[in-house]
Amino acid sequence: MKPIRILIADDHQVVRAGVRALLEGVENWEIVGEAINGREAISLAKQLHPDIVVLDIGMPELNGLDVARKIKQELPEVEIAILTAIDDEQLVHDVFDAGARAYILKTEAGDQLVNALKALCEHKPFFGTKAAEIVFERYLQGGGKSKGPKLSPREREVVQLLGEGKSSKEAASALGISVRTVETHRAAIMHKLDLKSFSELIRYAIRNRIIEP
Repeated sequence: MKPIRILIADDHQVVRAGVRALLEGVENWEIVGEAINGREAISLAKQLHPDIVVLDIGMPELNGLDVARKIKQELPEVEIAILTAIDDEQLVHDVFDAGARAYILKTEAGDQLVNALKALCEHKPFFGTKAAEIVFERYLQGGGKSKGPKLSPREREVVQLLGEGKSSKEAASALGISVRTVETHRAAIMHKLDLKSFSELIRYAIRNRIIEP
């Protein structure tokens, strides 16, 4: 039987090592490469032709959503799993719109990542627990889209701290989270609100009374 070839893309070495250790224990699965940023993920995917790519959302140089879109354009047969620290309704929908068919929170990865990739091996979608809750809630609400993107309470905290001039390090310290998590939230906020610059983020924060002008 032909082995399932897997590419891992995450800028954290510890995360890549953990995912590799988890997946290498599955019979007939082979880790063919690791990428540390979005552009390298695309390059390695073209070079190695994996069956599955496991992508982090918040990678440098090119985020996971854009990477997923580009890989699916170039290699439509490749299945993509998004591994992220953020549980957000709009992000769930954006992930599947980008062509990925599995969405797993990093907090759930130990229990669900192997099952997610087994589903992808059969070309079936996989929702992690939180993603499934979000999709089901949207179904109960009739499937209608919200009037506009809304920030979670934590995202509003991040916007407020950054808008007040705090650095990512200072915001991380204030919230008791890592600098990387702050940067991940910021990237998700910018994508969700379709903002292109930090000045646009400031204007959004002022307009929505998150910070005072």
